[in-house]
Amino acid sequence: MCELLGMNCNVPTDICFSFTGFQARGGATNVHRDGWGIAFFEGRGVRVFLDPKPSCESQVAELVRRYPIRSLNVIAHIRKATHGTVSLENTHPFMRELWGRYWIFAHNGHLDGYAPALDGSFLPVGQTDSELVFCHLLQTLRLSFPAGAPEGHSLRWALEEFAAQVRPYGLFNFLLSNGDGMFAHRSTELHYIVRQSPFAVAHLKDQDVTVDFNEVTSPGDRVVLIATLPLTDNEIWTPLPVNSVAMFTEGAARS
Repeated sequence: MCELLGMNCNVPTDICFSFTGFQARGGATNVHRDGWGIAFFEGRGVRVFLDPKPSCESQVAELVRRYPIRSLNVIAHIRKATHGTVSLENTHPFMRELWGRYWIFAHNGHLDGYAPALDGSFLPVGQTDSELVFCHLLQTLRLSFPAGAPEGHSLRWALEEFAAQVRPYGLFNFLLSNGDGMFAHRSTELHYIVRQSPFAVAHLKDQDVTVDFNEVTSPGDRVVLIATLPLTDNEIWTPLPVNSVAMFTEGAARS
């Protein structure tokens, strides 16, 4: 199984602390050695870093860990291959354009026998079930909303319907963002935490690293972290509801 990491904030924030722990799970503290990637939204643009090497050995990962890129929405993924070769084209997260915006997607799980009919509007480059389902998802959204992008709650409901159609094929934990917010679907494991004032000290599970968020934040800052498994051992992480799509904007969960 792969590992997912997402961040949604109300002010541009760097993910260096969380990524330090997450990076270790790619071959050091866990068995996921089949590549990793991360995407940062900056306005309408996206910085994407991908590497088919284990994140614990990747010089690109070291660059990201030390480079304080500030973003409102970030998606990262550490891969354990189940479909497709260990190669750059099969490395998450995946990016496509829809309605004049970039969309970023990462998947944890496996889908057996999943073979949707694609109309050519979105096609996979690699061989993963993850990229295939992403292309099918965007095709479904484009056909469901021919007038253009829906508002957030309508989009979440459409994602709920799509996820329900995919679940019979296997495990479908995913993160999705177009830069306006973050959507998360849990099949098996996916947790989140909201960090806001009053801030506290956090300690990573996978590295002996501690940060006092009072020293690096402002009182109005609010950040949601989403991870397959909790990244810290002294904070309370909340499991996301099973088989439903959660929506996060401005660093908060939206009903």
